[in-house]
Amino acid sequence: MSFSDLGLAEGIVRAVTEQGYNAPTPIQTQAIPAVLTGGDLLAGAQTGTGKTAGFTLPVLHRLASSGTPHKTRTSPRAIRALVLTPTRELAAQVEESVRAYGKYTNLSSAVIFGGVGINPQIKLLQQGVDILVATPGRLLDHMQQGTVNLDNIEILVLDEADRMLDMGFIRDIRKVLAALPPKRQNLLFSATFSDEIKALANGLLNNPATIEVARLNSTVEIIEQKIHPVDRDRKHPLLAHLIKSRSWSQVLVFTRTKHGANRLVEQLGKDGISGMAIHGNKSQTARTKALAEFKDGKLQVLVATDIAARGIDIDQLPHVVNYDLPNVPEDYVHRIGRTGRAGATGEAVSLVCVDEHVMLKDIEKLIKRKLPAEIIVGFEPDPNAKPQPIQLRSQGHGGRQPQQPGRQGGGSRQSQAAAKPANGTPRPGNRSGTSSSNRNGNQPQRSAGRGR
Repeated sequence: MSFSDLGLAEGIVRAVTEQGYNAPTPIQTQAIPAVLTGGDLLAGAQTGTGKTAGFTLPVLHRLASSGTPHKTRTSPRAIRALVLTPTRELAAQVEESVRAYGKYTNLSSAVIFGGVGINPQIKLLQQGVDILVATPGRLLDHMQQGTVNLDNIEILVLDEADRMLDMGFIRDIRKVLAALPPKRQNLLFSATFSDEIKALANGLLNNPATIEVARLNSTVEIIEQKIHPVDRDRKHPLLAHLIKSRSWSQVLVFTRTKHGANRLVEQLGKDGISGMAIHGNKSQTARTKALAEFKDGKLQVLVATDIAARGIDIDQLPHVVNYDLPNVPEDYVHRIGRTGRAGATGEAVSLVCVDEHVMLKDIEKLIKRKLPAEIIVGFEPDPNAKPQPIQLRSQGHGGRQPQQPGRQGGGSRQSQAAAKPANGTPRPGNRSGTSSSNRNGNQPQRSAGRGR
């Protein structure tokens, strides 16, 4: 099957082909026709399977083919589609895909997120855009200041909805929903399903089509996964040994805390290994620079906290390392999903000390498989070592303690309260921080991504 077989406009198919894609992925094959019908959609698929194109392509088609865009007294065009994402990096990549796939339409797009000045975003919104990609916190900032008009939204997309709930955005999402027109199309995409996601879907979606691609909460089969047992104070030497002895040229490493990410970069630097950290305390300029250099192959190691797990989309990324196991098992799926994308092979290695054995069991229970263990000679763990308490997160890290999600990372403000369950969500009736197609402005530095 080709993209033209799915009913997409010729210009959109042409743009997709120019990006190097000729055949749709399974999620795209199912999601695109469902979105084109105009009904609501609940879609679950593993990360790296093409979810972004699964909604951007049909959204572009629907808006481009539905006639003259809405206009208001203050704007040459009104926002007709809103895409909410949990993190800045993911927001930037989604909007990049919108621009790439919509290059032969007359639609414009923009991205807004926190961590940068709001005034350039205000000016951009005043010019008018058709498709807005945003993080919840910064969107609320604009709503409170009256600098964004959501009265003409025709399509709402919640991308990586499970991650937004994990990060405590449910209150923000409810506030956004309350400001939208009741008659609209709702699309909810999630890598994993939970009771909270099901509750959100029940309150948001009206008779949705449901799509599931591959087993939910599973890991991509073509990713080679293994663990290396090691003592907690030997993780850094083991990582440096693996990078050097195996000639790893591009490695994405996940740590549990921001402080741990910074410290690991310093330690690797002393070993002659170039690395940079990306997390919530870094400025957006620094985060964009690190990600761009890593994508371009100028940087050997990128060390990230979970805040960036779903905003990193890199062709042929060969290695992901869990320097620390995540305390939320689902985050393991998201982390290793940075490799093995779009059919490519990949390797995911976890360095596991005695403190993390319970976390490992939780991960193996989630993915329904036991991860093979390989002890590296010279780094054998002490069989008599006793587990010690683990610092689950650093303030603003973007992960969460069990039962206590924080609201870090994607928005412009720090968390003030833990998220509430999604039960009771009202049912509607039926890179700098700004970027815009067809306009000059403060553009985030980007490398070409797969667009998923």
